[in-house]
Amino acid sequence: MKFSTPITIALSKGRIFKQSLPLLAHAGIEPIDDPETSRKLILDTNHEQVKLVIIRATDVPTYVQYGAADIGVAGKDVLLEHGGEGLYEPLDLQIAKCRLMVAGHAGASLDGNRLRIATKYVKSAQKHFAAKGQQVEIIKLYGSMELAPIVGLADLIVDLVESGSTLKANGLVPLEHIADISSRLVVNKAAWKMKHATIMALKAAVAEAVEKNQS
Repeated sequence: MKFSTPITIALSKGRIFKQSLPLLAHAGIEPIDDPETSRKLILDTNHEQVKLVIIRATDVPTYVQYGAADIGVAGKDVLLEHGGEGLYEPLDLQIAKCRLMVAGHAGASLDGNRLRIATKYVKSAQKHFAAKGQQVEIIKLYGSMELAPIVGLADLIVDLVESGSTLKANGLVPLEHIADISSRLVVNKAAWKMKHATIMALKAAVAEAVEKNQS
């Protein structure tokens, strides 16, 4: 497809970036620079009008919300924490799939109002336990969640689970499902109006690639 207006796409390194590339390629967009070797934070593509901004996964919704990027790819877990203000979420890309789960030692109690929950998904954890009528203490961590129940920092954790192998290796098990997670296409609300034709064409091309992947 042709791009008559400048488009900036926010992506994060790693799994989401790698799984997004075939979808973007279906729309005719390919990066010229390799994010794994380049020190550039803004990557050129085979279209002069299209740039890729490489940022932290948790920052993608913010860049899109405030118009620093027109569109982006963000995990549903990140969007749940962000809240979704200032952006649209028009397409589930069906990539980077996993589950947001409550986990802990086998047989750990899920009931009560004095549980301590370790997580970096503070909003999601609060909403989940509040919906069950529980008042819990949330301890925010940025990594190594599995360690918290082992050393007694927390009773339970809320974290992403893909295969469950990391939990198992640390003597923990998934206990309660919160949400199915996959990556979503997100669009700045102003760009949706001002660059509507280009964004809709890009969305349609990506959606076609998603559908092919699912068939």
